[in-house]
Amino acid sequence: MKTKRVNPPQAVVAGHVCLDILPSFPASKSGGAVKLVPGQLFNVGPAVRATGGAVPNTGLALHRLGVSVTLMGKIGDDLFGTDVLNIIRSIDTQLSRGMVIVPGQPTSYTVVISPPGVDRLFLHCPGCNDTFGAADIDAQQLRGARLFHFGYPPLMRRLHEDDGRELAKLLAIPRKMGLTVSLDMSRPDPSSDSGRVNWERLLARVLPLVDVFLPSVEELLFMIDRKRYDALIRAHGEIRVARDIDGDLLSHLSSRLLEMGVAVVIIKLGDQGLYLRTSARKERLAYMGRARPDALPPWLNRELITPCFQVKVAGTTGSGDCTIAGFLAALLRGQAPETALTTAVGVGACNVEQVDALSGIPAWAKVQQRIARKWKRRASDLRLPMWKHHADDATMIGPHDVGQEK
Repeated sequence: MKTKRVNPPQAVVAGHVCLDILPSFPASKSGGAVKLVPGQLFNVGPAVRATGGAVPNTGLALHRLGVSVTLMGKIGDDLFGTDVLNIIRSIDTQLSRGMVIVPGQPTSYTVVISPPGVDRLFLHCPGCNDTFGAADIDAQQLRGARLFHFGYPPLMRRLHEDDGRELAKLLAIPRKMGLTVSLDMSRPDPSSDSGRVNWERLLARVLPLVDVFLPSVEELLFMIDRKRYDALIRAHGEIRVARDIDGDLLSHLSSRLLEMGVAVVIIKLGDQGLYLRTSARKERLAYMGRARPDALPPWLNRELITPCFQVKVAGTTGSGDCTIAGFLAALLRGQAPETALTTAVGVGACNVEQVDALSGIPAWAKVQQRIARKWKRRASDLRLPMWKHHADDATMIGPHDVGQEK
């Protein structure tokens, strides 16, 4: 039976959801790294259970920022699925109305093995995320909403198969209903099926249906500049934004995405901040759906980078998802692009002050108050030739920007 809603949400957040199980490890008696030896019994402490994935991370962060939200993920009728629902409903019973419960299918879960002094190990079961498709979107739950956000197609097999045909079919539903559509990614595993997807072809299919695209720079390189990605991994074993990324590369990558049809590109740069590039076509911005800016000229043909705020980092779990929530909340509240980027990195900074994904996120007003109190920024290490400082804050203006500051 379809659920009828008296008060429609402002946003619907859909996509990947799982249960994270984190066993607690005692400190090593020797003070060194804990060694896990096959065949031996190792005593651990109580396990922490928490929701994971784009749906709870971004959705619940939006909720904490005062945005009315419906979460739309797919879970089984097993104990893990019950845990996921109970955690969500303990925050607000209205949040779970869009959740899909499938009898007989397993709920996705991740066991996070993180002994002291040792790199974390993840044991992940994709569960029924792999079967999520357009039929799991309840259009009734979208009625009256302004924004539809979807996260992590690379972790959802049905959505990245066949060059994203099912993902395009899914995103067409909110698009036809007049919602603003935003899309977040995760980095594909090169050794998995998602690592062998032609992501450039998939993006060319789905980005005309997307208004705001929010990948990380690592994800973007993997998807549309694989040769450069592989070369950097071979040379250094990892991608370090300050060393490997510059303003010219960001302009090049974002230009390709705009050509594919998206209106607003947000590229997450880790501790180097957030990059924004927008369409030069006023008619494309006007077609952004119900969360589009009231005043389009400040958003037309913009290129900006805003650095992160200074904080003491306790953990980075969910930092990208919470930064996205900050930007989407700012968009829904009508902030200008410079202010929206500042809000986004402010929410991300609050997130990393706590170990978990959500407890650091304060109410919207508190984020704005902290920013207004001249919160200090981190120094940017990015190479930005031809970029200029914004007149009012730490934001940098790119050479392709034709906004009011040019």
